[in-house]
Amino acid sequence: MVSVAIQAGGRSARMGRDKALVPLAGRPLIVHVLERAAPLGDEVLVTTNSPDAYAFLGVRLVADERPGAGALTGLQTALRAARHDMVLVLACDLPFVCVPLLKHMIGLAAQADAVVPRWRGELEPLHAVYQRTCLPAVDLALAEGRRRMISFLPAIRSIILEEDQVAAFDPQGLTFFNINSPADLQTAEHILASAAPLAEDV
Repeated sequence: MVSVAIQAGGRSARMGRDKALVPLAGRPLIVHVLERAAPLGDEVLVTTNSPDAYAFLGVRLVADERPGAGALTGLQTALRAARHDMVLVLACDLPFVCVPLLKHMIGLAAQADAVVPRWRGELEPLHAVYQRTCLPAVDLALAEGRRRMISFLPAIRSIILEEDQVAAFDPQGLTFFNINSPADLQTAEHILASAAPLAEDV
């Protein structure tokens, strides 16, 4: 049993407006993420501090206890709110998430507290699977003022998917393409309009 949690609590400073709601190919960005990821879970929730803006999604909406405190607080919120022990956490601005890769990560998740991919040398904690067993480490990190999304990972059992393992499912790494600016949005429009294949459900 898996809960899918989409984080939509960011400030979207570079976009200049709530990026989860900006239109991509005529639909809000977050809808692209939900359509690809929702079938992987038995529950879907969105962490947001603007519930009225997301009511149209028809999914469970959960607010942070401390709004504006960062993505790690959003993870804490998702883990506390999820009805299942396994939680697939995705940022709201990943329109090309690779479903086969996510399925693979979910399949590995029972072996650890977290499954986190690495791409181009950087961990991708907002494209990861967490167990609720991570909560004590997340709580401690926040209590100690450590707000980076990866700050608690040394305290838990993690499986890190390296780039070659990710590339077996998504050679281009489009699953990690996130939209932070109008230029990124334009690139995403071009990707959608091109013949570039996206990983489909398998």
